Formats: sequence, C-alpha cells, structure tokens
Amino acid sequence: MITSIFKIYKSAFSGLDRNSWLLSLVLFINRAGYMVLPFMGLYITQSLHRSTSDAGLIISLFGIGSMLGATAGGKFTDMIGFKTVQIISSVCTGVFFILFAEIKDFQILCILSLVISFFSEAFKPANYSAIAAYSKPQNLTRSYSLNRLATNLGWAFGVSLGGIVASYNYKLLFYIDGIVNIVIGIIIFLLLPNVLIKKAANDNLDKKVKIIPPYKDIVFLKFIVLTIIFAICFFLMFRVVPIFFKEEWNIDEFQIGIILGVNGVLIALFEMVLLYYLENKRKPVFYIIAGTFCVGVSFVFLILPPTMPIVLALACIACFSIGEMLALPFINNFVYTRSNDYNRGQYAGGYTLSWSIASVVGPAAGFYLAETAGYNVLWIFLGVCVLLVSLGYYLMGKHFVKV
Repeated sequence: MITSIFKIYKSAFSGLDRNSWLLSLVLFINRAGYMVLPFMGLYITQSLHRSTSDAGLIISLFGIGSMLGATAGGKFTDMIGFKTVQIISSVCTGVFFILFAEIKDFQILCILSLVISFFSEAFKPANYSAIAAYSKPQNLTRSYSLNRLATNLGWAFGVSLGGIVASYNYKLLFYIDGIVNIVIGIIIFLLLPNVLIKKAANDNLDKKVKIIPPYKDIVFLKFIVLTIIFAICFFLMFRVVPIFFKEEWNIDEFQIGIILGVNGVLIALFEMVLLYYLENKRKPVFYIIAGTFCVGVSFVFLILPPTMPIVLALACIACFSIGEMLALPFINNFVYTRSNDYNRGQYAGGYTLSWSIASVVGPAAGFYLAETAGYNVLWIFLGVCVLLVSLGYYLMGKHFVKV
C-alpha cells in the first residue's frame, strides 16, 4: 500500500525540469521570507503606536504598490528578461525591507510601503514567465502546480515562523525578510540559466508571430474581469471568514489557524497527484468550471445552522481547497496559451495585476457588506458571483486550449 502511494507521488513529480525544481525552491524561500505583511498592522499599531487608520493606510499602499509593480514587472520582463527582473526585484525588496525597520517617520514609511510592494510584486510576472521558459510544454500545468505547492508551503512556514518572531521582536521580521530576499537574488544570479528570446518584433525575423499587447486583446480582458471577481471571492475566504468563525461561530484563534491550515495541507498533499491524473484528460475549461463551482459551493456551508461549527468550517475549507486545486492551475495555463515568447511578461503582469486589484478591493468591499447587510448576505453574494464566473468561463470555453 505504502509502496503504491509512493509510486503515485513519484510519477506525479517526475519528468519536471531541474530548473523548474530550482525555481520552486526559490519561490518557497521567497514566500517563507514574506512574513511581514500578516503582521504589518500589528507592527504599526503595537510597535510604532500609530492608529488603526494609519495601519490601514500602510496596508492599502502596499496594495497600490503591488498593482503598479505587477504592471511594470510584466513590461520589464519582456524588455530585459525574467532573470534580470527577478534579481533586481528581490535585491531591492530586501534592501528596502531592512530600511523600513529603521525608519520612524510615518510619511517616509508610506513611501517605502509603495516602493517595497512595487519591487516585490514585479517579481511575480517574471517568475511566471520563467516557469513557462524552463518547463516542457507537456509538463507546464504540473510546473505551475509545483510552484503553487512551493508557495503554499512557504507561506505556511513563513507565517508560523513570523508569529514566533513577532512575539519576540517585530523588527526582526523586516530584517529576516530583507536578508531572505537578497539571498534569493543571489541564488537566481548564480544558479538559474539565461534563456535568450529573439526579438521578432524588432528584427522582423519571424513574421508569423503575431504580437498583441494584452490591453488590446479583448478575450484576455474578459478573462481578467472574470479573474478579478473570482480573486475577490478567493481573498475573502482568508480575510473575512476567519473573523466570521470567531465572532459568529465562537471558534477560537488556535482552531481557526488549524482550520485554515487545512487548505495548505490539502494542496501540498494532493494537487500534484490530482493534476497527474487529470492533465490532458479533458479540456482545461471543464476543470476550471468544476473548480470555480466548488469554490462557490464552499460559501454555502457558511449559511448553514452552526450546530457543529468545526465540522462545517472544515467542510467549507475542504470544498474551497478542491475548487482551488481544480481551477487555478488551468487558469494559469490560459495566460501561457494566450501569449507568446515576445509578450508573455506583459500578459503575466496583467494576470498578476488582476489579483493585486482583488487584494485591494475585496477585503474593503467584503467587510463593508458584512457590516451593513450581515454575513449571510455576503456569503450568498459571493456564492452567486463565483457561479456567474463559472458561467463566464464556460462561455469563453473555446479559448481555453490544451498545452
């Protein structure tokens, strides 16, 4: 039995390029080091003794900077290459994080919040393009999934470690984050190879390649709108739902942490194996529709009478996780198939931007609707939104092609 399970996991992870593994290791370190943001509000209020509104301003500026960084990162990836962008963004993020720990002037902190998030988010489109460059086409979905596995494990490890560090000294969070990012830049510089892409647009060497900027691609813009709506609902599961568990279902913080952690554990254990069985069996849009539908259903559990709140909460997170595992890897692939070697950075930047917009708009809108209309109205609204997104992806079905 154990041998059979081992063979399944070995098959799921086999065939991936060495550079794909190295890139995932880099992303794991990146996410593990990115432990500041969950504790940023506490740092501003508890350590710097500023108001909660000041903390909210800093967090909002991080969101605005990430939107700008996602856009610029995609453009610069196509101009100077994904390796260079990842190195510059990592080193600059690290330096400014260390500087942030030493600044007390609030206006300068506001500027640094924009700058840090700008460089940090510029890393993502470059990283996305690197995955496509290093992976074989037939392994692309699993390569993206491997990176999602690294992201989830790194995030879970980083947040847990961040809580321990923050209880001792908030400043250490920024120093650790800063040093980790600088180390990542060095690792990328030393270990990841360059991939040279010929510039057909300038040299006119390949007239068959049609180069369209993402903002002129109507299909891609429709995809971005659907993704923003989906991402807003996605973020609220980890922003508003924990507060709902605490206030309405009287689940304590320790149990909430365990419940939310189930998401990362399920993804780490099953996503790669699931994709190994599903990849190329059906059209990608089938799994995207099934996944977004599961995410929509997960909000239904929050409307049910909480006679067994722990069980309902776990069912909610499990259903959400299944939807995430089904939908996101194939949604990622759409960006690859819609773009080419000459504009992939810009497309990746547009996709990253959609998640950045959702991270800014979603929590504010979700909290407002919960306060004014109640949690049940919010859950119904989110469920309906995700189901409409499923319909939208279905209508776009012919544009989702196999890799």
